[in-house]
Amino acid sequence: MKAIVLESAENPIVYKEVAKPVLQPNEVLVQIKAAALNRRDYWITVGKYAGIKYPTILGSDGAGVVVETGKDVNTAWMGKEVIINPSHDYGESNDFQGKDFKILGLPEDGTFAEYVKVRAEYLYPKPIHLTWEQASAIPLAGLTAYRALFTKGHLKAGDKVLIVGAGSGTGSFAVQWAVAAGAEVYVTSGTAEKIEQAKSLGATAGANYHDADWDEQLKKLAGGFDVVIDSALGEGFAKIPDLCKPGAHIVTFGGTAGNFPEFNARKFFYKQLQLSGSMMGTVEEFEAMLQLVDQHKIVPVVDEVFPLSEAKEAIAKMEKSTQFGKIVLKVS
Repeated sequence: MKAIVLESAENPIVYKEVAKPVLQPNEVLVQIKAAALNRRDYWITVGKYAGIKYPTILGSDGAGVVVETGKDVNTAWMGKEVIINPSHDYGESNDFQGKDFKILGLPEDGTFAEYVKVRAEYLYPKPIHLTWEQASAIPLAGLTAYRALFTKGHLKAGDKVLIVGAGSGTGSFAVQWAVAAGAEVYVTSGTAEKIEQAKSLGATAGANYHDADWDEQLKKLAGGFDVVIDSALGEGFAKIPDLCKPGAHIVTFGGTAGNFPEFNARKFFYKQLQLSGSMMGTVEEFEAMLQLVDQHKIVPVVDEVFPLSEAKEAIAKMEKSTQFGKIVLKVS
């Protein structure tokens, strides 16, 4: 089968022929129709991710058809159209991932291939209103945004929520999840075009984080926020506490702009702000996310689709952060 292989540090993206996976008990073989990129894939290819091993087939997100079932798997899965939960062995606690937690696509071979093997417990029916490309976009970014908003951020209808960096995959999902939940959504992004795209998804308004007064703009627009979702950190994070209402929840799951800056910590205890870290999510959260998708017939935002053979070009686009939503690979 054809696959995108992390071959070496010097040659990290190789499109090549590899052996089809051999199933173990409780596993199924999925013929991948489409697979989506995540920022994780980019960081792996540039060597800035923990636990890198060579060779590995990249890719955490995928949608396809079950073509083979292993021992102890219900054969009713055969021929089913599915999406894959890439969050494996999350652990016994709902508060944090356990020591055995892993994400599909490193260390285990992932979805940037014509076939992938996965334990049957991580299969879910593909939402029937979505294309292969749209369905493949959901798993990792959708789950990350869902946990950040609802489990860690305690978002509820009527809340005012700020999504920092709405153009990313997680950002666009956070907008869609929050709008579906009845929240009043505001965003930041680096271009006016992306802010308008967020508004087309239901966001009320936004500010360009390149503007020196982006925080003042948001204060005038919204007054204050009950929930803030931030995957960037960096110097701009210092302005977040001033934008929060008392008792607000701030959730972060990334640091693309750097580490925590210096900020006035007194505002945290005076306002009793809640700062939480978040990562991926549980099986229960994945199922709840899919219910939200089905209930509101949500359609993920797919920015561009590349053939599997052009994964290098797709990852180069992700590096530039020009996309709004998800970048997808068409496999078969």
